[in-house]
Amino acid sequence: MQAHPFDLTGKVAVVTGASRGIGRAIASAFAAAGAGVVLSSRKQAELDAVAAEIRAQGGQALAVAAHTGDEAAVAALFDEAVQAFGGVDILVNNAGTNPHFGPILTAEESHWQKTLDVNVMGYFRVAKHAAAAMQARGGGKMINVASVAGRVPLPGMGVYGVSKAAVLMLTQVLAAELAAANIQVNALAPGFIKTRFSEALWGNPQIHQRVLQIVPQHRIAEPEELTGIALYLASSASDFTTGAIFTIDGGQLVATGSFFSIQ
Repeated sequence: MQAHPFDLTGKVAVVTGASRGIGRAIASAFAAAGAGVVLSSRKQAELDAVAAEIRAQGGQALAVAAHTGDEAAVAALFDEAVQAFGGVDILVNNAGTNPHFGPILTAEESHWQKTLDVNVMGYFRVAKHAAAAMQARGGGKMINVASVAGRVPLPGMGVYGVSKAAVLMLTQVLAAELAAANIQVNALAPGFIKTRFSEALWGNPQIHQRVLQIVPQHRIAEPEELTGIALYLASSASDFTTGAIFTIDGGQLVATGSFFSIQ
């Protein structure tokens, strides 16, 4: 029996959207737990800065810029990960976009295309290559970062919410299909997290106050507050956990009241 069930020593993790926010926090936590981490997002310079921070703290990190909307770039990402570390054991699918904020019927087709291509097809592309690498290692762990917006409608976030609902179903389908290959697939559904991605919400004083009324803890979480559950899902502690959705929202979904009061 392991002395520490969350120990990731000898494991290799690919984290997309790793240059900031949730992806950055999870990648740093994985490195601190002993994993070699492959950081990916669109901008190399931002990734290099995060990789340097991880190495300065004694961790192992490789920065590989890749757009998840580009199949060839995703393939190259995993080729580099395998070449550098010998394989892949853990995936955190986190890269996302949200070009439209407002009533869903005001969304243009271009908004839908970009959102679905990155948030859904991007997750699929990455998962496909990760699965192949994990099968070569005898198993692995996939963590898809979804959102509470994929579980209940949130005002102004309809297109994004539809894409995240698809991520939840993708998670369950992959969990069922990859179980026999010893690959566990689970999803995180964060609530309001203070990242640059969500700044349209917490950066607006009026909306911010409405959000605080909705969340029973009356606060917005920091990205680091997702690392505990991510470590569990990446480690051997979760070997019998697959197809699950973990909500980290300060009680938002169980609170009474209308989400649409934010408007």
